[in-house]
Parts: sequence; structure tokens; C-alpha cells
Amino acid sequence: MKHKLLSIMLFLLVATAAKAQHRDTFWLGADISGTTQLEAHGGKLYNKKGEIRENTALMKELGLNAVRLRVWVNPRGGFCNMHDVLDMAKRARYYDMAVMIDFHYSDWWADPGKQPIPATWQYYSYDEMKHALAEHTRETLQLLKDHDIDVKWVQVGNETTHGFLWPMGRAEEHMEQYAGLTEAGYQAVKSVYPQAVCIVHLDGGCDAKRYDFIFDGLKRYGAHWDMIGLSVYPYWDMQAKLTHSEDETLQKAIDNINRMQQKYGCETMIVETGVWVKEPDKGKIFMQKLIRAAREQTAGRCRGVFYWAPELEGHYPLGAFNNHRPTAIMEAFTEAGASR
Repeated sequence: MKHKLLSIMLFLLVATAAKAQHRDTFWLGADISGTTQLEAHGGKLYNKKGEIRENTALMKELGLNAVRLRVWVNPRGGFCNMHDVLDMAKRARYYDMAVMIDFHYSDWWADPGKQPIPATWQYYSYDEMKHALAEHTRETLQLLKDHDIDVKWVQVGNETTHGFLWPMGRAEEHMEQYAGLTEAGYQAVKSVYPQAVCIVHLDGGCDAKRYDFIFDGLKRYGAHWDMIGLSVYPYWDMQAKLTHSEDETLQKAIDNINRMQQKYGCETMIVETGVWVKEPDKGKIFMQKLIRAAREQTAGRCRGVFYWAPELEGHYPLGAFNNHRPTAIMEAFTEAGASR
């Protein structure tokens, strides 16, 4: 009996220590939602030695410990539907990488400039829309849970700076409905993964006003969230005249993170970032600064940094690969991962 009690106590101590370590982890991630589509079109990726690597394996090799995967409702071709996402999540599980699920609540891209309603939801009433959103959320997450995927974070909408499911959930005109739809998603997530961290994510992390507008509105109408997600892109911020330099983008984003953590009492995460791929050495320096600031200047409450589509080349200027290989930009993650 004594040996049995000692064994139980040892198990509990190890489990508690593992949980504490997980809570203290700083997450280095990437959105690699385009992985299966890249493969379907014959794309191949290589490490710096020129060895072929599957995208998830390559991210792990580069020092990342998490992936972010978007979900579309009924996309053409099936890429990023719930079954495709399951395929990619299984790969993350194999490499012991944490999983973030990013619901777009659209059949295609949803971002600050567009939040189109899925075709099959087009004529729903507000109550029907809440039901459809909740069912889609639950069904997707239940599929993942049934296949033993441990989902750590869930985004209820993608870059919802102006709300989502327009025009019904456009925040400027219908903040109460946007809040109600967000709450429907939040409750659906918790019904499947009670411990998952629910994120509301906006762009322009340097711009405090847009965060106050959305989160004050959500709070006013009783919507819940666990974490605030930010996009931090110097390139886009300077184009939008929000900042005049990379350093200004960085400092304003960190200031905003600290301010929101105090104001709303929640943790934060940089769930999207990227730099100009044609200047990889300069981009590496910025990413080093960003990761360091997120870790060291936020009282430990900014929980990580995710690069958006590092493997994407060609028409997208903010990837981190050239000739299908990682550039110096990704070295900032490798170095940070080594010092974890």
C-alpha cells in the first residue's frame, strides 16, 4: 500500500510539473494552413541543407512548437474545410506541436476588408445565424476531438476589426449582434474543449483605438473571450499610415499589449506577423526584436508569436521562404526556440 501511495504521489507531482511548464511555455508558431493545397499542386519545401521536408516537419525543425490552422465553411476544392484541417492537425500532433484553430466563418478569406457570409447561411435570420455558427464550431471541434487532437486555442473569427458575417455582424452598425455571434462561438468552443483558450483577433496591433472599440463593445453586450490576438505587420501598418517605421510599429504594439492586459485582465498573443521577404536579414532583426519584446516586456502575459504563411512565395510579399527554402527570417524563431 505504501509503495502504491508513493507511486500515485509521484505521478501527481510529475503531472502538476508538466502542466505548470506548459503554462509557462512561450509559443513560437506559424499559420501553415496552405500545406495540403501546396502539396496538391506539386509544391515541395526544403530545409537549408536542400533536403525535402513536409511543411509541419520543417516548422518543427526550425524550432517552432505550435501551428495555426484556418477553417472555412464550404470552400471550393475542400482546402481548409474541417476534414482538411483534421489532416493537418494530425501532423501537428505527430510532431508534438500545439494547435490553434482559426474560424473564418466564411467559405473563403475573411479579414478587415471582407467578412462574407457563407453561401448556405446567406438568408438566415440572426437567431438562425447564431445557431449555424455554433453548430459549425461544435462539429469541427468535435471531429478534431474524436481523433484525439488537443486544441489549445480557438479563434472566434479572423481579424474581426469590424466584426464578421457582414452586414449582420458588422460592428460599426450592429455591435450587439456581433457580440451575440461571438458569444455563440465562445460557448460552442467551451462545450467541446472546456479548457481551450478562446481568442478574439484584430489586425493593426499598433492601433489602440480599434481594440478599445471592439473589446469595449463586446464587454458592453456581455460577450466573453479569454485572450486577445493581434496582427503585427510593419509593412501593412506603414502602408496604412498607422506608423512610420518598423520600430514604431513594434513599440506601439507592445504598448498596446500591456495596456490591454491591464484594462481587460487577459493574456495576449501575436497570432499573425510577417516582414518583407526581399530583405531577409533586416526581417530577421525585426523578428528577433518582436519575439524578445513579446517575451520580456509584457510581464510574461503575451504568450507567443505566430508567423503567417512563412512558406508562401510569389504573389505574397511577407513570406519567409525563397526558392522553397527558409530565409534568415526564420532563424529568429530557431534561435528563440533554442533558448526556450
